[in-house]
Amino acid sequence: PCWRVEDFVVAQECARCSSFQAKTIAACNPTGFIEKINCATSNRDEFKSCRSAVMEAHIFWRFVGTMMCVAAVFAVLVVCRQRVLDRKALEKVRKQIESI
Repeated sequence: PCWRVEDFVVAQECARCSSFQAKTIAACNPTGFIEKINCATSNRDEFKSCRSAVMEAHIFWRFVGTMMCVAAVFAVLVVCRQRVLDRKALEKVRKQIESI
């Protein structure tokens, strides 16, 4: 592709590929988004795979939400485990006092 070896200008901003474009343009496959570029030296129009800012933000917030849920689950598990250990320690102390 010309955009790897020479300067280029973005002719059309990053946009989601249509179903027809996804089948016909190979650049759609990696991310599902393409931008139209114009190479300066060869003056050719080509398509380049790109990442959408909206898509990246959506993926980021999904990741943050997932991590918050995982953190909440493990926090509950820690509290439950601590209560079990506290009960066992109290039972042990009670048995030691009774044996005196």
